[in-house]
Amino acid sequence: MYNFALIGAAGYIAPRHMQAIKETGNNLVAILDKSDSVGIIDRYFPNAALFLETERFDRHIYRLSKKGEGQQVDYVSICSPNYLHDAHIRLALRNNAYAICEKPLVLNTWNLDGLEDMEKDTGKKIFHILQLRLHPSVQKLKEKIDADKSGKVYDIDLTYITGRGKWYFYSWKADMAKSGGITTNIGVHFFDMLTYIFGQVKENIVHYKSDATAAGFLQLERARVRWFLSLDVRHVPADLRAQGKTTYRSILIDDETFEFSDGFTDLHTRAYEKILAGDGFTLKDARNYVSICQAIRNTDAVGLIGDYHPYLNNIEK
Repeated sequence: MYNFALIGAAGYIAPRHMQAIKETGNNLVAILDKSDSVGIIDRYFPNAALFLETERFDRHIYRLSKKGEGQQVDYVSICSPNYLHDAHIRLALRNNAYAICEKPLVLNTWNLDGLEDMEKDTGKKIFHILQLRLHPSVQKLKEKIDADKSGKVYDIDLTYITGRGKWYFYSWKADMAKSGGITTNIGVHFFDMLTYIFGQVKENIVHYKSDATAAGFLQLERARVRWFLSLDVRHVPADLRAQGKTTYRSILIDDETFEFSDGFTDLHTRAYEKILAGDGFTLKDARNYVSICQAIRNTDAVGLIGDYHPYLNNIEK
């Protein structure tokens, strides 16, 4: 049994980490969150200590590290806002613990360079959660593409729309410096999955950008990807909106639907199992998606020219 600490318990994704810690037979001993609205803890680890201030949390896990075998924090799971991941990873490693971090690991490639140095200095590893890579349908598709030795380049349309209310645009998620913007908030999962399957980026074009919507084109080694991401519920197809749906997700590969709607319930637990077995995703696995999102963030939109996503015809002429 390992001892875990958790940074960021009040958000959407934290319960999946609590569940994964519990289901892998480990113990959560300390939690840091500036909010005390974290009653979800009772479902998993009611005896975990809660800290509302980073300094007191840091001091606590440092003291535990000095108590010897069985008392120290072995892993720190990080579910804090994107811009704090780098600092919280460093906090974990300074306290002689491994870090397990949600996506995006960091916002910029130079942060990865600094964390590589931190790993060397401390001897501790940084892991992160890339759960889509573990999805059975994704693994099956990767096996198919890897087995195809024809050199074929596939045509892909990625569409992901998830309606968000006004609150979103008052939160840290809407602050580009803190979240990395829409492509990092909701696109990072898919950019990682697609480069994992279809190879490195050869060209990255941005066609459209606004606070709520972004679209562009990625030329990968084995795929041409037109992508469209939106937080605007009005972009959900009308027939689905009529049914009360606020989310739409579609991946077309050569005009055929790639279906992976099911099979998400235990992916965080599987990710933890791999980490605890010494086979987790590491810093090097983050570089592709961090580079893509960083480039999109710093690139001007070219407008509706070239091979753009057809959904843009409904937004801008």
